[in-house]
Amino acid sequence: MADRPSGAPEDAAPRNLVFLLSDEHNRDVLGCYGHPFVQTPNLDALAQAGARFGAAYCNSPICVPSRASLATGRQVHELGAWDNAAPYTGAPRSWHHLLRDAGVDVASIGKLHYRGGDDYGFTEELIPLHVLHGKGDLKGLFRRDPLPKTGTGNLAAQAGPGRSAYSDYDTRIARTACDWLTDRADRRDAPGFALFVSFVMPHFPLIAPDACYALYEGRDLDELRFGLDAPVDGHPVLDHMRRVSDYDAHFTPETRRRALCAYFGMVTRLDELIGTVLQTLEDTGLGPSTSVIYSSDHGDNLGSHGLWGKSVMYETAAAVPLILRDPRLAPGTVVDAPVSLVDIAPTAAAICAPVVSDPAWAGTSLLDIARNPPPNRPVLSQYHATSSNTGMFMIRQGRWKYIHYPGFAPQLFDLWSDPQERHDLGQDPSFAAVRQRLDTVLRSQCDPEAVNAGAFADQAARIAANGGRAEIAASADIPFTPAPA
Repeated sequence: MADRPSGAPEDAAPRNLVFLLSDEHNRDVLGCYGHPFVQTPNLDALAQAGARFGAAYCNSPICVPSRASLATGRQVHELGAWDNAAPYTGAPRSWHHLLRDAGVDVASIGKLHYRGGDDYGFTEELIPLHVLHGKGDLKGLFRRDPLPKTGTGNLAAQAGPGRSAYSDYDTRIARTACDWLTDRADRRDAPGFALFVSFVMPHFPLIAPDACYALYEGRDLDELRFGLDAPVDGHPVLDHMRRVSDYDAHFTPETRRRALCAYFGMVTRLDELIGTVLQTLEDTGLGPSTSVIYSSDHGDNLGSHGLWGKSVMYETAAAVPLILRDPRLAPGTVVDAPVSLVDIAPTAAAICAPVVSDPAWAGTSLLDIARNPPPNRPVLSQYHATSSNTGMFMIRQGRWKYIHYPGFAPQLFDLWSDPQERHDLGQDPSFAAVRQRLDTVLRSQCDPEAVNAGAFADQAARIAANGGRAEIAASADIPFTPAPA
């Protein structure tokens, strides 16, 4: 670990960082977030040893834009990273670049979902997963006039116990991370490090290892749907998404039960793999000098509101788990102030290289937020990708969640009294002042109508640049990016 500069306060001493990221982890499917039976002992222990953030959000509930915001500390509309066919190219520079410039070794292991082949600021990039062919999901660019989706029934048909390429890949990721830490511990003269360990589970296909699936197989559907049984709400934008991505239509009660058993089993397997990395951190003696972050790029609706996958602003999709273990935070701290993944960049800098900052970062160090929670802090998430016929802009502030849909009615939820978002207050005249206040907050961060128009224009240009509708329609569907060999 890098030495503390002479005269620097202990609070500013550089430390190592292990940043653990998963893909599509519904925040509430974790013991430490209140789930009654899912088994996640390692993440629960991590939360008990550090701080758990109860209102953390991705900046876009889909993989590629979320990961671009996470890397750069900037909002999606500032990057033009609208969809899964707009992967991060290494520009603008990431927090990885800035830490590397400051002398920190920044290594990545696992899924990145960038374009591939660019300089992303890592000193090492091990077994990466990038978007397919450097382009990603071009079919998702057709939003108002979507191309027919094939294979949506596979989500239900494949759900159950077994072995998948993703679970095998995650096992490789964990093993590689453990080997990296073991090797690092033997290099006593090495500089400080930031190790980014990025898993794929519990992203679909919903196939869990047999032993993990068996932990949940005996539960009935009502038990498994704990917190995931909100009804369809009828908002026209979301109805459009249900028609285009008709996953829910393929489920029977039995396949729904199998899907939830598999998802919970994948979360438990993920927790087991994370446990091996955390144990190696302690066994090598690196634990005391290393801070740990756990989060996910977005959640999964898991059938709630008649939706599967991500792509909406419900808590099931837009909220993420976020845990930070650092000696400056009291064990068992719970932070209710809203935060988002753009806060990771200044947090990583505060941990590994306190002299590093970037005026373009949209976030604030989680260390500062945890120690002095701001009472009225808003966070922004937005969506401009597959199956949506307009943009979505979400502001979370205090108890309120406001969702603006250009050209359509807004939604408003009181998350303190309605955490499952069953009661939309978007048209209730009693809450007009709340909606107006939150709309003003949104417009202080961006012009949603201009951003929405810009996203559609950029997507139209990329459709033309890639051969137009007929050529893209003839290409293969990409339900998920395959794991590397």
